Amino acid sequence: MKQGSILIVDDNRNILTTVKMLIENVFEHVAAIAKPENIPTRLREDRPDVVLLDMNFRSGINNGNEGLFWLREIKKLSPRTQVVLFTAYADIELAVTGIKEGATDFVVKPFDNAKLIDTLTNAYRKTKKNIRNATIHEGEMYWGMSPAMQDLRLMVEKVAATDANILITGENGTGKEVLAKEIHRLSKRHGHRMMPIDMGAITETLFESELFGHTKGAFTDAKTDKPGKFELAEGGTLFLDEIGNLSYALQAKLLTALQRRSIVRVGGSEQIPIDVRLICATNRDLPAMVTNGEFREDLLYRVNTIHLHLPPLRERREDITALAGIFLKRYAAMYNKPETKFSAGAMTKLEEQPWYGNIRELQHAMEKAVILCSGTTIAEDDIESGSTRQEKPIEDVRTLDEMERRLIEKTIRECDGNLSQVAFRLGISRQTLYNKIKRYGL
Repeated sequence: MKQGSILIVDDNRNILTTVKMLIENVFEHVAAIAKPENIPTRLREDRPDVVLLDMNFRSGINNGNEGLFWLREIKKLSPRTQVVLFTAYADIELAVTGIKEGATDFVVKPFDNAKLIDTLTNAYRKTKKNIRNATIHEGEMYWGMSPAMQDLRLMVEKVAATDANILITGENGTGKEVLAKEIHRLSKRHGHRMMPIDMGAITETLFESELFGHTKGAFTDAKTDKPGKFELAEGGTLFLDEIGNLSYALQAKLLTALQRRSIVRVGGSEQIPIDVRLICATNRDLPAMVTNGEFREDLLYRVNTIHLHLPPLRERREDITALAGIFLKRYAAMYNKPETKFSAGAMTKLEEQPWYGNIRELQHAMEKAVILCSGTTIAEDDIESGSTRQEKPIEDVRTLDEMERRLIEKTIRECDGNLSQVAFRLGISRQTLYNKIKRYGL
């Protein structure tokens, strides 16, 4: 199903037509304009998820200042919108400057169709993720009143000013990226960029290119030199989200860069020094993964100088109604609704919900409640019932190890013993699969 809204801004009408025809097959809504002066109107009316922005618009002027100006305007008018810069080969350094000023990525003309679609798709995903993980107040985190969160706040205030590597753990939806942003905001590196990377979304083939960059000609589509995330985060913070999803082989490459504090671009030989503060996050049990041979112990020591744990929302119930009220106010303003309040029944329902999806689920429920509410009071029925986890009778419950062993056995049978195919279907590396086969005696 097609999703997402894209705005293309380029003074070359042939490019506008070509790109529009190409990406209309991928995205739900695509608009194209030749005059950047129309950007504010389009942002207000179309609310695009991503803007594909040319760097130069006036004939004979190729310094890129227009593109940088409109990049800043877009980020000012619509901070949630991701900007991908459209640039000529000669403007690569300028595009890098644009990324440091808030652009998500850049595409070089003449462009590769698949590369353009991939870049825009990744930018759209980032927009959606930023909306889900939006901070309560712009630039600040809502700590709440629960003892667990107050203890966490004291710890953050102690460690934020240091350069210690931090590992944030917690269930999905608890706000791990929001906490990482807060640490960066409070750090001495706040004047530089925080570069988030979803480790679970990077394929093994693109890992080194994405993190370390590449030189021109390093592989088929490498038409220019391109810095990686480590270089783009120079002086700032590198946030590695879902580090537990990284394969064992890629963990070794990451560890080498962290130990040497330098990287080598793919296809290059020069050791490039890196100066970043590292924050990692995961919803997985890394020590258990170390025991199972799925995560490197030396990498865990490297990323886990300070461990911060975000409690699930059901363990900080005293914060639920306050959080709900903040989301209620935000979405009432967003959807031009009158000032709204909760009924007594709605308050009780909020406090009794398990909220297994945590803050993200609560936020979604409040948005839906505002949309469905026909008056100025949110009733109990306006609040969607939270996710439930039905308990099985104890006799039906197997241990996780037994369930995993049976799944591996079943997949091996279905793949006729082809272990490469088994590893692919299970979403793990071959080495991890070998370790599990040995562990379970399969």
